[in-house]
Amino acid sequence: MTKVSLVIVGGGPAGMSAAVAAYKAGVTDLLILEREAHLGGILRQCIHNGFGLHKFGEELTGPEYAARYAEQVKELGIPYKVGTMVTGITEDKVITAVNPTDGIMHIQAEAIILAMGCRERPKGALNIAGARPSGIYTAGTAQKYVNIKGYMPGKEVVILGSGDIGLIMARRMTLEGAKVKAVCELMPYSGGLARNIEQCLNDFGIPLMLSHTVVQIHGKDRVTGVTIAKVDERRNPIKETEQYIACDTLLLSCGLLPENELTKGAGITMDRITGGAVTDQSRQTSIPGVFACGNVLHVHDLVDYVSEEAEIAGCAAADYLADKQSERVDITVQPVGGVRYTVPQKITSAQDTTVYFRVADVFRDKRVVVKCGDRVISNKKKIKLAPGEMETVKLTAQVLAELAEGTITIGLED
Repeated sequence: MTKVSLVIVGGGPAGMSAAVAAYKAGVTDLLILEREAHLGGILRQCIHNGFGLHKFGEELTGPEYAARYAEQVKELGIPYKVGTMVTGITEDKVITAVNPTDGIMHIQAEAIILAMGCRERPKGALNIAGARPSGIYTAGTAQKYVNIKGYMPGKEVVILGSGDIGLIMARRMTLEGAKVKAVCELMPYSGGLARNIEQCLNDFGIPLMLSHTVVQIHGKDRVTGVTIAKVDERRNPIKETEQYIACDTLLLSCGLLPENELTKGAGITMDRITGGAVTDQSRQTSIPGVFACGNVLHVHDLVDYVSEEAEIAGCAAADYLADKQSERVDITVQPVGGVRYTVPQKITSAQDTTVYFRVADVFRDKRVVVKCGDRVISNKKKIKLAPGEMETVKLTAQVLAELAEGTITIGLED
């Protein structure tokens, strides 16, 4: 069995950022395990721009953003294995992995950072009536075909779901000569960023049909069309509103699921809402020395936030290995009043902490209020909030030290 101080599972933007941060914090005995043939993760197929505005102060494409971190990994001499699938992690931090060169490997780690990213919700999870013809793809699969392999999935397209990848693929397919007939969204609001709705749909005249869904797929060998319908407030299709759209391709952009089979296998406590692990401010899970960051923890809308969170996890792993202690507190962070979830869910150390959260609906002119009992910690100005855009609140070390224990609530007030 090989022994390594820190193992990072995943070589995407989260894994590379965490590894670089840990190395700069003094951890030199570390290893990145990546199942794809190259470092970079999902960013390798995201050839559109819009990355890096927060992190680097300039607009980059996905491959350019990934390359910044891949170059740092190589310059620092951080070891990594690509084409390596991690098949299991135990509670005592033993990692089982396999690749064609080394075969089956067992690695005893002192600390682990989980950075496996997320996957798309497939057709099988959507319960749409109809056969199983060719021409049905998740938006990310279509993106890989077009941007990396150079294949066109189809010419007449309907997109179900308005997640960011779906919006971006509406523009991409249009630029490649396809006709995108509609983007249907079950909810009464879009799940993507406002800038993507503007730049990918409105600029190209692609209709966004809110409170609509696909109720049937037509075709035997290949998709020939879909039937869509408006839904009521309970998300049930309204029969009288059904309409047929002829198409040869259906792209699904119906949400992302954190890739947490390894996390669950290790017995780590999970959060039912985020689909990721329950963590503290350092992104440490319920197993001491095991950290999680990026989309495996909760789905981010910007990769810049992924990198920031991964740096927190990397530095925290270095502190854990060096046995650095800070003032302990016992605070639970609880979402209330329109806030769907928070990350982290608990705070165990009195240090400056940024809490990420998402709301459950579209709200206009709402104030984000942070309280502990009757004490108001933060009372932001009125803003517009949407489920597709992550929000943050900052808690200072001084405030956390004063509270010491209890529950902080984050909610919305008029």
